[in-house]
Amino acid sequence: MSNVQNLIAEKLLGIKAVKVQPSTPFTWASGWKSPIYCDNRKTLAYPEIRTLIKEELANIVREKYKDVEVIAGVATGAIAQGVLVAELLGKPFIYVRSSPKDHGMGNIIEGELKAGQKVVVIEDLISTGGSSLKAVNALREAGAQVLGMVAIFTYGFPLAANQFAEAKVELTTLSNYEAVLQHLLDTKCIGESEMATLKEWRKNPDVWGK
Repeated sequence: MSNVQNLIAEKLLGIKAVKVQPSTPFTWASGWKSPIYCDNRKTLAYPEIRTLIKEELANIVREKYKDVEVIAGVATGAIAQGVLVAELLGKPFIYVRSSPKDHGMGNIIEGELKAGQKVVVIEDLISTGGSSLKAVNALREAGAQVLGMVAIFTYGFPLAANQFAEAKVELTTLSNYEAVLQHLLDTKCIGESEMATLKEWRKNPDVWGK
């Protein structure tokens, strides 16, 4: 596990952008019960962490996607970080809505995108991967060449990995669920029974707690 993965996990836990509550689970918008909740928008309130994330996302884009022409953010959670990354790299920025506007031009992609342009997508969180890949599909339908996606955090569900593989989208994340669990273990923030709960949840999150 890389130093960046560990550092980002530590920072996310430190500001409670990632919260872990095995005994009092959260309910996600999907209806899933979960012992963990991630809200990376909280990072924007902390300049040092915001800058760290911006720089590490940009580093990945520089290293892996030297031909990138446009940075795209996934609305709404990744718009701010996408803008920061685009600014740092000196690239145009666009963002992809979850659905087309119901007025005006009815856009699903906001900003200027030309057919054939090479795009890297910035995302804040990967859960099942559905909404993230929906954004990729919208970009491809608009004629973009999607080089890959770079995100802050992933739960690492096998479902997401399979969906990204099927869609032929390379995903790179700054940190992940395993790094969070490792930090909690290293700092003795949770016991063995809680750790067992966290590991069990990840196996079948859609039925856990029901």
